[in-house]
Amino acid sequence: MARAVRVVVLGAGSWGTTLASLSARNTPTTLWARSEDTAREIDTEHRNRRYLGERPLPPGLRATADLVEAAREADVLVVGVPSHAMRKTLEQITNEVRAWVPVVSLVKGLEPGTRLRPTEVIAECFPGHPVGLLAGPNIAGEIADGMAAAAVIAMQDDAVAAALQPLFATSLFRVYRNTDVLGCELGGILKNIVAIAAGMAEGLGVGDNTRAMVLSRGLAEMTRLGEAMGANPRTFAGLTGMGDLIATCMSPSSRNRRIGEALARGLSIDEAVEALGQVAEGVRTAPTVMELADEHDVELPIAAEVAGVVTGKRTPTDAYRGLRRVAAGDEEDIV
Repeated sequence: MARAVRVVVLGAGSWGTTLASLSARNTPTTLWARSEDTAREIDTEHRNRRYLGERPLPPGLRATADLVEAAREADVLVVGVPSHAMRKTLEQITNEVRAWVPVVSLVKGLEPGTRLRPTEVIAECFPGHPVGLLAGPNIAGEIADGMAAAAVIAMQDDAVAAALQPLFATSLFRVYRNTDVLGCELGGILKNIVAIAAGMAEGLGVGDNTRAMVLSRGLAEMTRLGEAMGANPRTFAGLTGMGDLIATCMSPSSRNRRIGEALARGLSIDEAVEALGQVAEGVRTAPTVMELADEHDVELPIAAEVAGVVTGKRTPTDAYRGLRRVAAGDEEDIV
């Protein structure tokens, strides 16, 4: 009888813990937590109170604070650490993960300095391994509460994606496939910036019409940059584009939206991040995305205003005044 596939998830934040809980219902799963206290709490009390409160975790989910031990167990490695800590974490286990083990990213940011996407960082750390991502409109708390949701597993090799699908899918969590890794990954990165703009809109009380404008034009910016970089524009109309954008911009649980709301209340970026107490990838990503936009000669007026706010050069009120000064062109000219 074949041995069950063991999934190892690196990162015990809200989404890493939630995904590990899903896979633990299907196959043996180990969750690596940086904190020994968090690993012990998950292992013995089946809770991750810092990120998921009193929601119960599957009793079969195992946790450890030993990164090397976790890496050696992996038949499938899932990376859910923040983008700025990815390389440092993965370099510690480059020689510990067995050859050909698929590596799946949950990360939605860009590496500071290099502007590399998470899958590109993973590919540099684990050359020769199948690399992809899992993304979609996934608010961790709702999924942990048993609400229905869907995601996409994107791999260049569709056969690998098909093999991974049943590891994460449940009756309430549907997993689709896509071979456009670039487009799926960019959607998850770029929507965080639009979500900060949406949060600022909420905090400023600009109205539903303005919020709808920001979301729809934000999607246009995501599509424009994605196609310029070589992605399939149709991807941005799917779960990892429009779906993830809607969830992240509309949910009060969204970290990036909450950062935008805090900025609109007059908090500085440092105060907003400290009050959140978690990583909001859009804060680090916005200035880096503007570098990509310049490199590919793409105009991103919403992203530019957000980048100005998170770097302290503009206020949220200034940002929305700036958006009003952008001349309207042909609405169909989104690419």
